Amino acid sequence: QVQLVESGGGLVQAGGSLRLSCVASRRTFSSYAMGWFRQAPGKEREFVATIDWSGASTDYADSVKGRFTISRDNAKNTVYLQMNSLKPEDTAVYYCAADPSSRYTSYLAHEYYYWGQGTQVTVSS
Repeated sequence: QVQLVESGGGLVQAGGSLRLSCVASRRTFSSYAMGWFRQAPGKEREFVATIDWSGASTDYADSVKGRFTISRDNAKNTVYLQMNSLKPEDTAVYYCAADPSSRYTSYLAHEYYYWGQGTQVTVSS
C-alpha cells in the first residue's frame, strides 16, 4: 500500500505560480513512474504531466507544455509540479498518482494504481 499526500494548492492570480508537492509513504517510490492529473468541475480527469523513475524522462499535456515542470526527489519520496504563467483554465483539483508496475512515463490514468486525495488550485482572472 502506498499513500500519496499532495500539498501546495491555493488561490493565485492569472500569471502567477504555484508549486505542488506529493509525498509518498514508501521508499519503493523511487522505482515508480509518477504522474499529475487534474479535474475541473463538470469535466473528466485529464493528464497533466508524468515522470519516469529516475527523473530523466518527462512528458506533458499540450495545454501545459512550457509552463509546467514535473520533477522528483527520490531521497525525499517526493514529486513536484512547478506551475508558472497560470491561467484561469488551469483551475482544478490536482492529483498525483503512482504506477508501481512501471518505471516509465504514461499519460493513461488507468495505468496508475495509487492516487492522492487531491489539492485545489484556483486561478483568478
